[in-house]
Amino acid sequence: MCRGAKTCLLALPSKFTSSLAEYELPELARVIADWGFKPSHATRLLRRFYASGELNDNTTQGLPRGLSARLQSEAAADSSTLAQRQVAADGTTKLLLRLADGRTVESVLMPDFRADRAAGCISSQVGCAMACDFCATTKSGFERNLTSGEIVTQFLALRREAHAAGRRLQTVVFMGMGEPMLNLDAVLAAVRRLGENGLGGLGWRQITVSTVGIVPGIDTLTDSGLNVHLAVSLHAPDDDTRARLLPMGKRFPIADILAAADRFQASRGRPVSIQYCLLAGVNDSPAHAERLAGLLVARRMHVNLLRYNPTGLSLRGIDYQPSADATAEAFAEVLRGRGLVAHFRRSRGPEIDAACGQLRRRAAGLA
Repeated sequence: MCRGAKTCLLALPSKFTSSLAEYELPELARVIADWGFKPSHATRLLRRFYASGELNDNTTQGLPRGLSARLQSEAAADSSTLAQRQVAADGTTKLLLRLADGRTVESVLMPDFRADRAAGCISSQVGCAMACDFCATTKSGFERNLTSGEIVTQFLALRREAHAAGRRLQTVVFMGMGEPMLNLDAVLAAVRRLGENGLGGLGWRQITVSTVGIVPGIDTLTDSGLNVHLAVSLHAPDDDTRARLLPMGKRFPIADILAAADRFQASRGRPVSIQYCLLAGVNDSPAHAERLAGLLVARRMHVNLLRYNPTGLSLRGIDYQPSADATAEAFAEVLRGRGLVAHFRRSRGPEIDAACGQLRRRAAGLA
């Protein structure tokens, strides 16, 4: 009995119905071997596919004629198409990609300070079930997990955007729509392809996986051995405040989340990033900063302070606003005064619905 679409596909190699983005090298080699061709052709095929981002005549050049013809006739088209594209004055580009079933996801390309580099932000789910009160994505609820191929397709689309802008996609963060730890099998499969030298070629250290604090997921990521970075979206220094902002806080206390982050950090030897979105009058007081410093002062973790992009009324009917500049700077100074590394993440694209989930809701007529 088949347990998933990919398992069923590989059990029936006579029909190739998936995009190449869905395949890891051993799986594709098996399909090609079942077709009667040398499995070594899979390496050349996937390498070219990741270089160009699509299956075309150049991708199959030099392959046996029968294999090329079969791929061209049976391989599915890309698992996503461009539904909408918005570009900010600073070059930040937000893509709304339409999946084969008509659902949409967002991906973002962010120019680096270096003129030849860019970073990408990728989604892991359609919608999100975490119900974080200040997030636009969660207003639409959770629809489904993305496949590994749909995640890879976002990477390929962002790399094409970067190339067109004269840049190289240097890093990727899983901080778009969805909670990566709740779709971890697909996320890890995609990470392997993005980082592998013969495929995406990013390298593991150029990839960051984020979470709102799903402790079992953090431990699974730790055990995976993949040498990626971890970012934890904390957003509050105490469980009561956090539970109001992130309902998942009721399940996983901050102490348990940081303990899991400690285990990850010890296994990799690199600092975990703590994401903290400053919300006016909610989590931005000097007292909040002191409590946050108390949690982290004995840990070698970096604090990434985020300036909030307003998204309208929240699920609880609250109109969250960004902290005033002076308040935000005072918060950062408290952390730095306690010896913590704290930086503001550069605000990107407020004029192009850059906050997670905004463009998708606007395109659906919900914002």
